[in-house]
Amino acid sequence: MSPAASLPGPGPLAGLDPGRSKCGLVLTDAERQQIVAARVLPPQQALALLRHWQQGTGLAAVVLGNGTGSALWQHQLAPELLVLSVDERGSTLAARERYWQLQPPRGWQRLLPRGLRQPPRDWDDVVAQLLLERWLGRPLIRPPSLLETQKLARTVKA
Repeated sequence: MSPAASLPGPGPLAGLDPGRSKCGLVLTDAERQQIVAARVLPPQQALALLRHWQQGTGLAAVVLGNGTGSALWQHQLAPELLVLSVDERGSTLAARERYWQLQPPRGWQRLLPRGLRQPPRDWDDVVAQLLLERWLGRPLIRPPSLLETQKLARTVKA
């Protein structure tokens, strides 16, 4: 039986890459086919957004990476939300690779070897997407506009 079949009911899922200073957060549509929101936020803002999504969309569950800091998040979220843990080993490097698949390098970055390319922004939201995909066992569609929106948000903060 697939993990998705073991959920208590239909609805969107959130993916969370927990961190001390910033967290990656994504939200799927109700059919769990595509990403509809993606953010890189400080932990308190990520928690507030998760609670907002729960009230507004009726989240079925949050898929959480099991690395450093996950126990605290599990404790904070468990009373309100179903929390599903997934192995996050290697997810940061895999997400960097995925970023470049979603947003192919342009200009001089195309000339760099893959291992030396660094995305022009934090990619914790892509890590959260990969964690969610690991749990689902399949890739999710991500509109290019979500990558651009996050890049613009990062630029405005700077």
